[in-house]
Amino acid sequence: MRRSRLMLVAASSVLISACSWKPGFINEYKIDIQQGNVLTQEMVAQLKPGQTRDQVRFVLGTPMVADIFHQQRWDYVYSYRNGRTGTVEGRKFTVFFDADGRLERVGGDVAVADVAELTTPQSKSRLVDLGSLSGEAADKPLPPREEPSFFRRFLNMFGF
Repeated sequence: MRRSRLMLVAASSVLISACSWKPGFINEYKIDIQQGNVLTQEMVAQLKPGQTRDQVRFVLGTPMVADIFHQQRWDYVYSYRNGRTGTVEGRKFTVFFDADGRLERVGGDVAVADVAELTTPQSKSRLVDLGSLSGEAADKPLPPREEPSFFRRFLNMFGF
């Protein structure tokens, strides 16, 4: 009787201690964490000296840090933590205004556009070729539409 109790206590101690240990080959899934303002080079390229605060807010979005002690400065902070590797990437971008509330200068990790980039028009459209039909294929009528399968109709009843 005493020996069975001792074995029960030993077995329960081993099982409880196993909950606190994890083998090295088992990894938890950790998500990628993205925080702050995502600023692209195209967004920064739209900034020009003399723009108002509203124009800057329209282009870059609301700043992450708007300090009441430094009202002429807006800070855009971005941080990205890779869940798999744990590496952290951070960027800081600062916008400075003059006393009239006009854009004076910028600074930070994102490069400002050159004069050539601001003056040359950029085409944002592109042509996508979806293929062309030959004369014979264009004259043929389309095949009749196939009736959905039983399984598809069943899913459609429930909105899937």
